Amino acid sequence: MAQVELVKVAKNYGKVQVLKPLNLTIPDGSFTVLVGPSGCGKSTLLRLLAGLESLSDGDILLDKQQINNFDPADRDIAMVFQSYALYPHLTVAENMAFHMQVKKVPKAEQQAKVQQAAKVLGIDHLLKRLPKDLSGGQRQRVAMGRALVRNPKVFLFDEPLSNLDAQLRMELRAEIKSLHQQFRTTTVYVTHDQIEAMTLADNIVVMKDGLIVQQGDPLSIYDKPVNTFVARFIGSPPMNLLSGVFQNIGGKAGVSCNQLWFGLPEKWARQAMDCAGKPVTLGLRPHDLKPVAHSEQPAATLRLLEVTGESSLLHIDWSGFPLHVQFAGRARASTEQPLYLEANSEAIHLFDAQTGERLAEETDFVG
Repeated sequence: MAQVELVKVAKNYGKVQVLKPLNLTIPDGSFTVLVGPSGCGKSTLLRLLAGLESLSDGDILLDKQQINNFDPADRDIAMVFQSYALYPHLTVAENMAFHMQVKKVPKAEQQAKVQQAAKVLGIDHLLKRLPKDLSGGQRQRVAMGRALVRNPKVFLFDEPLSNLDAQLRMELRAEIKSLHQQFRTTTVYVTHDQIEAMTLADNIVVMKDGLIVQQGDPLSIYDKPVNTFVARFIGSPPMNLLSGVFQNIGGKAGVSCNQLWFGLPEKWARQAMDCAGKPVTLGLRPHDLKPVAHSEQPAATLRLLEVTGESSLLHIDWSGFPLHVQFAGRARASTEQPLYLEANSEAIHLFDAQTGERLAEETDFVG
C-alpha cells in the first residue's frame, strides 16, 4: 500500500491545457474514483500516474518519493485498461505471468502467484486458453489477474467495465470492491459512470475541464454538492433544478418558482428573509418529490412513465419545469390526469443563481 500525492500537476498538448495545475492526495489504502464527463482530464491524470504520459509541470510522489522520471515498469504501479490489452498469442497463464517473466522471477514463484490470483478471480480453469476463446468478462478478469500477481503498491483502473453488459458490470464491480477489501491496495479508478463511483469509492474526486471540482466520501458529495454541476452529475436520475426567487409569505420563508412555492427549513430561513426577491436555484432529488392525493401547489402533467417493477420514474412538467420523480413501487398515473406532488422541504438544496455555487446554510445570501 502507498500514499500518492500530486503537487501542482499539469498537462499540456501543445497550446491545449488538458489538466490545469492541481493538487491531490490519494490516501494509503483508499479506493479513490476519478469521475467526470468525457474530456475532463481523468484518464490523462491516470496515465500520468502510470508514467504513460509525461508531466508538463508539477510532481508525483509515491510514499513521499518523487517518481516523475521513473519508467512505468519501475513505479510499482499496475494498470488495468479498458481494452484488456492481452497478448493474443499467449495463454491466460502466460499473459498473467508476462511481467514476472520480464523481471526474471523464478518459474515456481510465477506459477504459484498465477494460480493464487486465478483462484481469487475464478479463472483458474481458464489458464490454458487463449484470449480469443474468452468472453469479455473473462478477459477483464485476466487483465485484473495480470495486475494482481505483481503485488503493486498502487492499482490503476481505466474504465475497465465500460465494454461489458450491465449484468457483467455489476458482477465485476462487486469483485473489484471485494479484492480491494481483501488486499487494501491503494486503488485509483477512472469512470464516467457515477453509479460505479458511488458504489465502489470511499473517496470520490469529481473533475470538470481539467480541474478538481469536489473531493470527499460518496455520501457527503451526494448530500452536499458544491455546485449545480456536481448536483446534476452525482445522482441518477440527476437532481431537479428550478429557477426561482426568495420570497416571504405570511412570515414564512420560501422560494417561488413560477407558480410553485417551496417553504424552507430553518437552515435556509435567514437567507430567504434577508434576500427576498433575489434569484436563486432550488434543487430537489427525484426521490424527494412524491405524488399525493391533493395539494395547494398547481398540478403537474405526466409526460412519460417508466416502471421497472420495484420502482417508478415519472417524467413530468410542473409549472413549466421538466422534472423527474422517483419512488419505490408501481405508479398509478396517467398522462390524462392531473398529478399532485409534495416536496420534502428538509431535503431542499439552494445554489447561487449566477455562479451555480452551493449557498452556505444559516448564513446570509450574497447576491
